[in-house]
Parts: sequence; structure tokens; C-alpha cells
Amino acid sequence: MTITLDGANPTLPGADFEKRSKLADAAQQFEAMLLQELLKPMRSSEDDLSGETSTDSSFDTIASFGTESVAKAISKSGGLGIAKQVVRQLSIQEK
Repeated sequence: MTITLDGANPTLPGADFEKRSKLADAAQQFEAMLLQELLKPMRSSEDDLSGETSTDSSFDTIASFGTESVAKAISKSGGLGIAKQVVRQLSIQEK
């Protein structure tokens, strides 16, 4: 799902449309970062089945990439609506 401003469309003058597009993209990235922070506690280095704690840093790295991917996917599909609110508030302040 692409975040757009109310009334924003590709027929706007080039610079204005590009500015709004960058704003929407930045807001979506911001929401993805927030979601990533919310999802971090779900990731655990402790294996629930064995009760052992992993000291392997590669597991943490791979889990981090997984969390980042999930957060980006949630944000792109509409997320929590944070990006839309950021875009709406910033566009109101522009006027």
C-alpha cells in the first residue's frame, strides 16, 4: 500500500509531487523503524524448546534482519497508521 496525501496525485507539478512522495516514503520508513523496535522483544536468544541460551552472534544478526523485514512489510501494507498521521500532520503544517 502506498501512502499518499489527501488530494495528492501524479498530475501535481513535478517538484511538489516529488516532495510529497519523499515525505510519504520517509514517514513509512519511520513507521517501520518504530515497528522494528516494538517487535524486538519478540526475538529471543533463548531457545524455548531446549531452554538453552544462544551465544552465536550470527543468530542475532539473522534475527535482526528478519525483524527488520517483518517491520517493513507491516508498514508497507498499512501498518498501524502512524505514517499516514505523520504525513497528514506535516502536510497541514506546510499549508
